[in-house]
Amino acid sequence: MSYDVVVIGAGAAGLMCALTAGYAGRSVLVIDHANRPGKKILMSGGGRCNFTNLAATPANFFSGNPHFCISALKRYRPEHFVELVERHGLEYVEKAPGQLFCAESAKDLLAVLLTECDWAGVELRMKTTVESLERRGEGMRIETSGGRIDAGAVVIATGGLSVPTMGASGFGYDIARQFGLEVTDTRAALVPFTLTSAWKSRAAELSGVSTEVVARCRTGEYREPILFTHRGLSGPAMLQISSHWQPGDELAIDLLPGESAFEALAAARRDTPKRRLSTWLGERLPRRLAQSLVEWHGGDGPLAERSNAELEAWAAHLNDWRLKPAGTEGWRTAEVTMGGVDTRALSSKTFEVNGLPQLRFIGEVLDVTGELGGYNFQWAWASGVACGLAL
Repeated sequence: MSYDVVVIGAGAAGLMCALTAGYAGRSVLVIDHANRPGKKILMSGGGRCNFTNLAATPANFFSGNPHFCISALKRYRPEHFVELVERHGLEYVEKAPGQLFCAESAKDLLAVLLTECDWAGVELRMKTTVESLERRGEGMRIETSGGRIDAGAVVIATGGLSVPTMGASGFGYDIARQFGLEVTDTRAALVPFTLTSAWKSRAAELSGVSTEVVARCRTGEYREPILFTHRGLSGPAMLQISSHWQPGDELAIDLLPGESAFEALAAARRDTPKRRLSTWLGERLPRRLAQSLVEWHGGDGPLAERSNAELEAWAAHLNDWRLKPAGTEGWRTAEVTMGGVDTRALSSKTFEVNGLPQLRFIGEVLDVTGELGGYNFQWAWASGVACGLAL
């Protein structure tokens, strides 16, 4: 069996690369050890897949080599992918500014990709494991569970370590190391936090409560909802800030974004001195959270009885809640992998390994990680197209 291109990995980046190369006239085979393609596409976004973000720019990505992603993202932009899905009549909705989701199901999006692959003459082979990969002259040889395959070029699109139940593995990193490439430290990103025992029980009591906050850690700052869970803290604010967090770091959470709690409390004490603190809190926060704050920190009663020092203490609780997570939920629930194949060894235009154009890496396996909100899928499309056009 011989092909111009063999793509290892039938996810977003792999399928996009395959159909692009197929339309360019290459003979293309996609192989994957899973039983069906696009598993992560199907489960993402609650089954509706946040497939791009109209505001995507290189500034929305983390990498040890931040300039690497610029070329691909500029060449294949969100509107290009929107044009593709619109040609297939896929209906989508903008759930938050710039964040596009399938209106019905992620199955519709996967169907678009598989149809395009079919039209481009791409062959898809599932339940196929790679046993070895080696350079053979100007090409590559792959030994698989389904036999030997020779290829002019091999594209590694195997993703990262997030959501192992979907078949994620470190295969792509192993291949990179085999050919002398560096792999930067990997860790779970866009992932909920776990808490120490005392705070864990408090969060569990508030499970299901959500409110908008500003979360800060290191250089990161996000205004998004936080969600209390039985295990700790989740919601967009926590997932976003997890990309900045390192073990031992403290989170700073503003429960009243855009409002000075001290000034608002002082004004309320002056204007409505008989109002209870719990009442004032309940007007600004979910009632269960307001009640819990009073239980945690004490001091309920008429605002007239609160001193300036007490109001300052409450302002700190509300505008600058400091919390040190025990850790994160790890790979099991992480949406993406931070870190990966060091991009300094690759061409940002073709994604080929320097000095070894027969081998290329795209998508999440690389040290390029987007923020929450469709950015990582846009990277999959952009890197897939850039590589596919260059094959």
